[in-house]
Amino acid sequence: MLKKNLLMVAALAWGAALSAQYVSEKNIRKTVYYLASDKLEGRGTGSKGEDKAAKYIAKSYKKAGLQPKGDNQTWYHHFTFTPSANPHSTAPAVGKTIKSRNVVGYLDNDAPYTVVIGAHYDHLGMGHDHNSLEANSAGKIHNGADDNASGVAGVLELARYFSRNKVKEQNNYLFICFSGEELGLVGSKRFAEFPTIDLKTVHFMVNMDMIGRLNPEGKLMVGGVGTAPDFVPLLERLQTDLVLAKDSSGVGPSDHTSFYLKNIPVLFFFTGQHTDYHKPSDDAHLVNYPGATKVVNLIAEVIQNLDKKPKLTFQETKNKTADTPAFKVTLGIMPDYVWEKEGVHVDGVTTGRPADKAGVQRGDVILGMGDMPVNTMEDYMRCLSKFQKGQSTTLKIKRGSEMMLLPLTF
Repeated sequence: MLKKNLLMVAALAWGAALSAQYVSEKNIRKTVYYLASDKLEGRGTGSKGEDKAAKYIAKSYKKAGLQPKGDNQTWYHHFTFTPSANPHSTAPAVGKTIKSRNVVGYLDNDAPYTVVIGAHYDHLGMGHDHNSLEANSAGKIHNGADDNASGVAGVLELARYFSRNKVKEQNNYLFICFSGEELGLVGSKRFAEFPTIDLKTVHFMVNMDMIGRLNPEGKLMVGGVGTAPDFVPLLERLQTDLVLAKDSSGVGPSDHTSFYLKNIPVLFFFTGQHTDYHKPSDDAHLVNYPGATKVVNLIAEVIQNLDKKPKLTFQETKNKTADTPAFKVTLGIMPDYVWEKEGVHVDGVTTGRPADKAGVQRGDVILGMGDMPVNTMEDYMRCLSKFQKGQSTTLKIKRGSEMMLLPLTF
């Protein structure tokens, strides 16, 4: 009898374990490999490949049990725009009009407030867009596995996770995959202007952009932590082996900015840039899938902890680059944006650019430019603003334990 009872208890425990839903590395891998496959041709905004991606996302929403929450209760939130010559400037619009769409699903828990979970699903297509960082890249597929198939995989996995875990929630969830991010946050701006829910009911917004390259140190950048008073205490309380680099600003180069500008608290998760960023080499086999799974697990835990809170209080933050002067020259380096020590850590060097010609190497730390110290990224940009093309200076760098001075010409 005792043996029978023990077997029954074991069977019940096994059944309970099977019924619980966890973040799945297998699902994340499957999504990234599909979205970053050559048949989608880089998911350029408004392209046939992006349309295939949108249909895949909508199908995944439906499978997860979400409700359509786009235009007229469809999965799609449509918009039309004419891109500017530079998506990061206020230059006049040029070129042909583009039609695209955000993909929107809703988990209705009959709650008064809603958590928005988003990521952008567009990328650079066939490399004709000026945002490609590889020379002569036109006609090459830019698959964008990390940027941002990884973030979309996070959205879809959290949609499955929250719809399958039958626990009493205090919030609804709105899942959005944005188009047009690469051309100036177009999709998220349009949704913020013409939302399909009342934005006053939004508890907070979570954005995942490039969460697929967690480094061996486990460094994860979390932006927007200053936009609500609850964020920092929660992140410091959570038990995680990830190393969290926190940035208070609600403004950044991704879609959470559009919600912050509507006075909504935001969190932005990002594992850092790399030498494949905006190049054809950003492919699915390079994604750190166990790392991405850790990140999505952490985000799920953050959301569940904040579910227990009343509607968060929005706090305005200082834009770190607001007072940074414009600059006309660049070194041709990829800064490490999750670096928290002194100086600017070089994550990559572009061949043929001033830093490369000066002998700067990946892993170097820039500590000075001429007679000006470089302690932060803001210092670095202020230094650049002092120079014109053709002028020369010296770079003070640290390479391992060695300090070096390198002559450089812009």
